[in-house]
Amino acid sequence: MGSEKSVPVTFTDAGEHKSIDLPLMEGVLGPKVLDVRKLYADHGYFTYDPSFSSTASCESKITFIDGDEGILLHRGYPIQQLAAQSDFMEVACLLLHGELPTAREKEDFVNSITHHTMVHEQLIHFYRGFRRDAHPMAIMVGVVGALSAFYHDSLDINDPNQREIAVHRMIAKMPTIAAMAYRYSIGMPFNYPQNHLSYAANFLYMMFAMPTEPYRVSPVMEKAMDRIFILHADHEQNASTSTVRLASSSGANPFACVAAGIACLWGPAHGGANEAVLNMLKEIGSVERIPEFIARAKNKDDPFRLMGFGHRVYKNYDPRASVLRESCYEILKELGHGAEPLLDLALELEKIALHDPYFIEKKLFPNVDFYSGIILKAMGIPISMFTVLFAVSRTVGWLSQWKEMIDDPHMRIGRPRQLYTGHAQRDYVPASKRP
Repeated sequence: MGSEKSVPVTFTDAGEHKSIDLPLMEGVLGPKVLDVRKLYADHGYFTYDPSFSSTASCESKITFIDGDEGILLHRGYPIQQLAAQSDFMEVACLLLHGELPTAREKEDFVNSITHHTMVHEQLIHFYRGFRRDAHPMAIMVGVVGALSAFYHDSLDINDPNQREIAVHRMIAKMPTIAAMAYRYSIGMPFNYPQNHLSYAANFLYMMFAMPTEPYRVSPVMEKAMDRIFILHADHEQNASTSTVRLASSSGANPFACVAAGIACLWGPAHGGANEAVLNMLKEIGSVERIPEFIARAKNKDDPFRLMGFGHRVYKNYDPRASVLRESCYEILKELGHGAEPLLDLALELEKIALHDPYFIEKKLFPNVDFYSGIILKAMGIPISMFTVLFAVSRTVGWLSQWKEMIDDPHMRIGRPRQLYTGHAQRDYVPASKRP
């Protein structure tokens, strides 16, 4: 996208008024962008933006978010429509290739993913190097990074065919690797993937099937899991996606880049929020205690925070939250937990917060993590696996962003700048002469 316009930027430097013309770029949606790429080369200045919250780090055609309006689009399609009418494999095709697939294209994609779900048998021995109580995310970082040692025929990022093979392998094997991490932690044998099952159903089978008896995947559970995968598939330039892009800019292989994304996702400020929601609901304990905790949340001197409310990007109702709210009812009804205390507590908390002037003014609306933790708990997914599921679904987004970056003719190795505030140059003093 070209820079056809420019705007003057005025500032004062050491008492001197200066004006610089910066190119102005416009996307299809979203704010206009000032192009500062040549600011240092032409004028000798950097921009200062800790956490890059006001910086467009790339040009992308994949995902658009309008946090003020509560909009999330994948390739132009609203997330609510995709969650209600599509499935995860179709959304993966959309994110990777830019358009919804034809029936034949989807069939070919699903067939390719299905026949890449097995992992190299020697990889099983890799798991045995971990303690049984190792966190599944630690295992995921190690095992996914190790894939590059097993699949040498898909490491050349300059070969489009190898890139496509790597993408399919990664998407296919992530549920297998994740389920194996869980099974290892509980001392159960690994379940091999089943080609007749869908992506979501296959993951549930590998997680919960017992070798001693048949396992039937509940259609309601399968739908809920597929929907969770869709809702977490991509979310624009968040911390883990930016990490994948930064690692990719060095020319690293895709397995290493995704492992870097998993490591970033592991942080509680990014991928661990739904676990924090469950812990908060347990702390509140009952509907009667909600006013007490609402008051604590309003008290700026109290460290307590309502988890699952508000979002770094969304300043309106998270569009993914309304979809998962519906899934809560469906899955709890299926499991016979119509009076699930945590759901009752969550819904009452949501009701109060949505009508409380304080939360309305602060725009603290429920986000996707508010409901996903409750659903996963009801499905029998242990808390330690919550972020792992996030990684499984987000792999599609990471790889879509990775592919887009590799094809970008303007791609260069990432090299953020800094505002240095340390010592100026000084001379070394021998230890015998130091005070």
